[in-house]
Amino acid sequence: MIKAEVIIDNTAWKKKNRNISKIFNKILKNLPTGYISKNKKIIITVLLSNNFKIKKLNKVFRKKNKATDVLSFPIRKSIDKNFFYLGDIVISYEFMNKPITTSLVQFKKKVAKIFIHGFLHLAGFDHKKKRDFNKMQKEELKLYNLVKNKI
Repeated sequence: MIKAEVIIDNTAWKKKNRNISKIFNKILKNLPTGYISKNKKIIITVLLSNNFKIKKLNKVFRKKNKATDVLSFPIRKSIDKNFFYLGDIVISYEFMNKPITTSLVQFKKKVAKIFIHGFLHLAGFDHKKKRDFNKMQKEELKLYNLVKNKI
């Protein structure tokens, strides 16, 4: 079982969709098993933030002084015999709501896609090389197609 603890530090997220935090656990519930080979309950944290905060995090942790759509911070650590902490995902509201006239349906799709991207980083995928990029992109599409009608 994988569970997301969702923290919202930007009220724009709730204004766009009051139930935004439910999307992440719906996605996780519908993912196939096998991404994480632990016999423990897996926990991740999702921070729903904005460009200002994600830019600061990107500068501190990646030495890139710019905002981005998503950051993932893999931790992969056992908390105790029952729980495994996979890591943190931070998502920028402004990137998800571009253009500002984005419908709620499109907004949810973008959030789901970028969350899956972040989750795959936590699970060990990356896209530094072209081959890895193609592999990760294929996996993202596969997972998105599994969950798109559930959110």
